[in-house]
Amino acid sequence: MIKGVIFDLDGVLVSTDELHYEAWSKLARELNINNYTKEDNKAQKGVSRMESLEIVLKKGNLDYSDKEKELLADRKNNYYVEMLDSLEDSAVLKDVKEALEMLKIRGIKIGVGSASKNTPLILEKTGLSPSIDAVSCGIDVTKSKPDPEVFLVAARKLCLPPKECLVVEDSFAGVVAAKAAGMKSLAVGPERKFLGADFDSETLLSETDWDLMLQISYNF
Repeated sequence: MIKGVIFDLDGVLVSTDELHYEAWSKLARELNINNYTKEDNKAQKGVSRMESLEIVLKKGNLDYSDKEKELLADRKNNYYVEMLDSLEDSAVLKDVKEALEMLKIRGIKIGVGSASKNTPLILEKTGLSPSIDAVSCGIDVTKSKPDPEVFLVAARKLCLPPKECLVVEDSFAGVVAAKAAGMKSLAVGPERKFLGADFDSETLLSETDWDLMLQISYNF
């Protein structure tokens, strides 16, 4: 049976998408890239900081050295971290706190698997840290989704085998990563029906859905 649930961060537990968009937009304008849009920002969902930078640079057909790219990515992250100063528990998405409490009552371990190196800071700012048993993020891994590394590290930190973990995601890359890790997946968010997950749900608060998912035997 499932003994651990690993949540993606942005778009699943909290909403910081707008802050990411504002930070990337600021960097794009500084590089004279005026055609960076929210659709481009969606393409950055679930991928690493450097891969996200490449999406921005392609909009301007710009080429930089690896060192210059690192400096640009750091500049964007500094903008983002500055914006995080105003982050509070209002950024936590609907039903999240109640769902985490429901899982705790059922004795389920809770992890977070995110490409963002800012994950610990975001969890602290939003007051979610006490509910999380283990965090796997960009600080711990070198490969981004759809590589399964971030989820495998989370499972290891939870002291659970992958087959006893369920991943909650809102991106296609995240669902692919969960499958590659040998874990079941639950898709949430507006695109949940199209992500190819084992389950999808409009709300995190359905006790019936959770009981069904958590009682899955090892039929992988």
